[in-house]
Amino acid sequence: MTHHGLTRRGVGYAATLVMLGLVAPGPAGARAAAAAAIDPGGVPWTWGGNSFGQLGNGTTTARRTPGPVTGLADVVDLHGGREHVAALRADGTVWVWGSNQQGQLGFNDRTNRPRPTQVPGLAGVTAVETGHNHSLALLANGTVRTWGLNADGQLGDGSTTLRRTPVTVVGLTNAVAIAAGRNMSYALRADGTVVAWGRNDEGQLGDATATRRTTPVRVGALTGVTGIAGGRDHGLALRDDGTVWAWGSNDYGQVGDGTKTDRRSPVQVTTGVQQVIAGAHHSYALRTNGTVASWGRNYRANLGDGTTTTRTRPVAVRNLTSVVSIGSGRDTGMAVLEDGRVMGWGSNGAGQVGDGTTVNRSSPVLVPGVSGAALAGGGGQEYAVVVVRPAG
Repeated sequence: MTHHGLTRRGVGYAATLVMLGLVAPGPAGARAAAAAAIDPGGVPWTWGGNSFGQLGNGTTTARRTPGPVTGLADVVDLHGGREHVAALRADGTVWVWGSNQQGQLGFNDRTNRPRPTQVPGLAGVTAVETGHNHSLALLANGTVRTWGLNADGQLGDGSTTLRRTPVTVVGLTNAVAIAAGRNMSYALRADGTVVAWGRNDEGQLGDATATRRTTPVRVGALTGVTGIAGGRDHGLALRDDGTVWAWGSNDYGQVGDGTKTDRRSPVQVTTGVQQVIAGAHHSYALRTNGTVASWGRNYRANLGDGTTTTRTRPVAVRNLTSVVSIGSGRDTGMAVLEDGRVMGWGSNGAGQVGDGTTVNRSSPVLVPGVSGAALAGGGGQEYAVVVVRPAG
């Protein structure tokens, strides 16, 4: 993510099911999860800024409170990029909306789409992800398709050529989960290792160099990984022992090792975690006890600890328990609770917290009007998105 944009950086769909306990942890569980589906799927709900149609409701009018995206009733995975959204339906098709200025919607044009539209030529998809201005799809056969901005090689096709339709990541055949940051991408392989490609100026590929890569390289010596996430210029990995590892840009402590020194190889951050997510310059971890930890930049109250103090080590997000899914916008956090309610905090200038105001929130507040939420899709610069299960 750039300083003016974000990706919600999460585990891919396969690893999402692992962390929710729907399949066994570890690489074998991640592989099994890749072929599974969240039953019965759900409807995207969005709120916040809408200049590019990223709320998916057919308009470009901002909305400070949540509302449904019509026409998609069986979404099983969903991610928000800077100003576009990618959703996976239960039938393995990919639907997108929002900004298309860099071809990130995959339609071979630059036309924004304010309503969900199917990406042509994609089938058998098991997970979707979004970077700042690029998109990824994981196929059931373990290959990955990418499209959009490619200035740093973030599409992994061996070039730096912008692609307005999906291309194949070179040499990657055993992926079980995907993640992305501003201008880099990650894949979790079936053997529990992680590969990365794209921008690497701050060490965000974790290969001990600062060399840009247009095809995948291994992230450090990590093994036993079950979840991955990408921030603006830093990466996160969750291992099957519950430990979190991080690397890349660390100007604001977003790596979480107590320093502000960039890390070109993964370092251990914390333990007892079941999901990792990254925002622009901050990170979140869902602990196994249902609470959430945060660290990194906090100038817009995005750590949710009641302050605006930058943290170089994990602190607790206030007043959160029984959390089952977490997401992040550029400087905004969200949590889905076990009872289906949604909590939000952080930057709120466009109403992206969802509480009907434009006041930044340094502690989580209830997002009114949403019930039955199942998955936090994060969001981008000024909006948020979740998946809500159908009633009954």
